[in-house]
Amino acid sequence: MTSPVRLWPIIGRLVLTGFLLGLVIVVLYPLLWMFISSMKSNSEILGNPFAWPGSLDFSSYGRAVDRGVGTYLFNSVLVTAVSVVSTTLLSAWAAFGLTRINIPFSKPILMIIVGGLMLAPTVALVPLVKLMQSWGLYDTYWALIILYTAFRVPFTTFLIRSYMIDLPIDVDEAAVLDGASRRQTFWRVTMPMCTPIIVSAVILQVLFAWNEFLFALIFIGSDSLKTLPVGLATLSSRAVTDFPSVFAGMTIAAVPMIVLFILGQRYFVRGLAEGVGR
Repeated sequence: MTSPVRLWPIIGRLVLTGFLLGLVIVVLYPLLWMFISSMKSNSEILGNPFAWPGSLDFSSYGRAVDRGVGTYLFNSVLVTAVSVVSTTLLSAWAAFGLTRINIPFSKPILMIIVGGLMLAPTVALVPLVKLMQSWGLYDTYWALIILYTAFRVPFTTFLIRSYMIDLPIDVDEAAVLDGASRRQTFWRVTMPMCTPIIVSAVILQVLFAWNEFLFALIFIGSDSLKTLPVGLATLSSRAVTDFPSVFAGMTIAAVPMIVLFILGQRYFVRGLAEGVGR
């Protein structure tokens, strides 16, 4: 007979496995339902939304693109890519200066940067609208790029600094002795060692910029400049009788984020575990 003491670890693993499988179902089922619904007809969705489609019909994706999803996708890619590059570079430079260079007032500077985490975007909406209008940037890509960068630099700097602060300083000193400048040390020594946390920061920034709705709704008025979250909301309000095209647009918006996380999963988990845990 199996000892009760030995049964508890087995029961614990079974409970944990069941919990994880349930979590997988909760996460994946809405995505699969959305994809399957994009291949149905309106009558199938309204008649039995949880049934399989009678035939695979991908024409809804063409209708979604014709209704502007292709333009929304391009806008999201452009705004996300530029804001990710600017946020990551500014944050990495700031973290490098705060951890690898002896500068005066480094602690107050760090407190000011981290203090940006306490600023709620909704509180600053009215002055930000006035500011963008006075700069002539309202209803342009640059309005979103600047705002996404400004509101993500504090967190990203904190994240990269937490990882960079425990990197061996001897490597930097050896590079300087070999004749490397600060710029060369940053690009060729420090940044390669920070690859896991850089990938984590990039993924988090991509998720933020890709899914951000409030700024994209308020600071963009032209339909040709709308990003995917606002564009899909507009599409769903206009295409009330064409649910498959709405689901097709949602699937198009979800696929890039799923692929990105799958590709960067190893670095993402490692970077957060080593950075936040330090």
